[in-house]
Amino acid sequence: MRTVHDIHGGIHPPERKALSRPGELTDAPIPPQLVMPLRQHLGVPAQPTVEVGDTVLGDQQIAAAQGVMSVPVHAPTSGTVVAIESRPIAHASGLEDQCIVIETDGHHRCLDAVGTDDWRALDAITLVERIREAGIAGMGGAGFPTAVKLSPGPERPIETLLINGTECEPYITADDTLMQCHADELIEGAQILAHVVSADAILIGIEDNKPGAIAAVEAAIARADADIELATFPTKYPSGGEKQIIEILTGQQVPSGGIPADIGLVCVNPGTAVAAKRAIIDGKPLTHRIVTLTGEALKNPQNVSACLGTPITALMAHAGLNAIAPQRVIHGGPMMGFAVSNLQAPITKITNCLLAPTATELPVPEPAKPCIRCGHCAEACPASLLPQQLYWYARAKDQEQLAEHRLFDCIECGACAYVCPSQIPLVQYYRAAKGQIRDSEQEKRRSDNSRGRFEARQARLETEAAAREAKRAARKAAAQSKADAEGADPIQAAIERAKARKADQDKEPEQTS
Repeated sequence: MRTVHDIHGGIHPPERKALSRPGELTDAPIPPQLVMPLRQHLGVPAQPTVEVGDTVLGDQQIAAAQGVMSVPVHAPTSGTVVAIESRPIAHASGLEDQCIVIETDGHHRCLDAVGTDDWRALDAITLVERIREAGIAGMGGAGFPTAVKLSPGPERPIETLLINGTECEPYITADDTLMQCHADELIEGAQILAHVVSADAILIGIEDNKPGAIAAVEAAIARADADIELATFPTKYPSGGEKQIIEILTGQQVPSGGIPADIGLVCVNPGTAVAAKRAIIDGKPLTHRIVTLTGEALKNPQNVSACLGTPITALMAHAGLNAIAPQRVIHGGPMMGFAVSNLQAPITKITNCLLAPTATELPVPEPAKPCIRCGHCAEACPASLLPQQLYWYARAKDQEQLAEHRLFDCIECGACAYVCPSQIPLVQYYRAAKGQIRDSEQEKRRSDNSRGRFEARQARLETEAAAREAKRAARKAAAQSKADAEGADPIQAAIERAKARKADQDKEPEQTS
C-alpha cells in the first residue's frame, strides 16, 4: 500500500458532482456550424491549410502546427469551410481570435484511419511525432502541447508516468466519466506514454470520492494484466494540481520554477492518455472531448462527447438551459473557471465543463471589503505562499517583491479567495500581476533585441571604418616606401607632378589655335 502524504492548506467546498450523473455518457448532436479556433492550446496558434470554399472530411487537418509549441487542428466532421476570421472564443479576456468556420453537411464522412497495434516496435521519436500530428494537447489544464511534455530531454530520465485522475474541482465529472466509460483505453494509453518516456513505473491517482472510476480502472488493469499501480487518497481541493498530487503520492516537491521532469516524473490527464491511444492504435486525431454540462439552470445536466468547435449555446440548448432568468455560464468549474461573455464561443481541447448555475446556487460575489489581515488565505494556500502579501504587492505593481514571494508558484486554484471573509478577488489580482510581468519581460526582450541590433550595427560601422583607415595607412606607407627607394621627397614629387599636369593643360589651347 502506497503511503499517502498531506499537502499544506486546501479546502472542502461542496462537491455537487452527482448533479451531472458521472459515468453516464451520451453524444452531443453535431451543430450546423463548427468554429475551430487556431489556438486551442498553450503556445503558438496553428496556421490554416484550407481556404474558404474548401470541402473537408472528418479528421482532416485544417491548420498546421507552427513550431514546437504548437499543435495542428483537425475537422471533427465533414462540411465546407465558410469563413476564416476572428470570432468570439471562450477566454477570460472576452476577446476574439482567428477561427476556421465549417458548415457541417450532416453526413459525417471521415478520412480512413491508419493506426498500429504493434506500437512497441516503434521508437519514441516516431510515437511523439504521431501524437503531435494528432493535435493532442493537455486536456486537464492550460493545454500544454503533449509532444513537448513527452520530450523532457536526455538529461532528465523519467522514472514514473503519473496519470492524474483527481478532478478535484466541484461540479466537474468529465474525467470521472471518461475513466468509467473508457478505462481500457486509458490503460492502453498509459502504457504507450510510459513507453515513450521510458518510465519504469505507471501510477494512477484517483480521489476516493470516485468509487465508480476506481472500480472501472481496477478492472481494466486486471484485464490488461498490466504492471500499473492505482492509488486512492482523501478528497481535498486542490489535490488535483500537478505539484499537489505529486507531493500527495510521492512525498516529493517539484522545485519552485521547476517541472515534474526535474524529479523524474511526467504527469498527464486521463483524457490525454486516451487521446494518445486513439492517435497511435486507432489513427484518429483529437477532434472530440467529454464535457460536463451542469448547474441547476439546466433541465438535464449530463456528460457529453462533443465535437471540438461546437458553440457553447448549442450545448446549453441540448442540456435544456432555462433562458427565462439571465444567468452566467462559466467555462470550467466554480473555483478556476470564468464567465463566458459570448455563448457563441466554441468549446476547445481544454473545455472540460460548462457550468450554468442559478443566482441562488452560485451568487455573484459581493463587492470586496478591506483586508482584515486574518491570515485565512495563507492557511488555505496549497502552495505555501503568502496570498496577503502577494495581494499588496500586486496592487502596488512591485514586480521585484512579487518574484521574491514566488508569484508564479501560484496555481490560481482560488482557495485563498474562497476563504477570504472580505470577498477580495485575490486570484484576479495574481493573474493580472502575472500578465504585467510577462508583458514587462517581453518588452525587455524587445528592448534587448533592439539594443543588440544597434550595438551590432555600431560594431560593424566601426570595423568598416577601421578597415578603411587601415587601407589608407597601407597606401601611404607604400607610397613612402617607394619614395624612400627612389631617394625623392614624396611631397615635392607630388608638387612636381601637379605642375607638369598644369603645364600640359596650358599648352593645349596654344596648339589648338
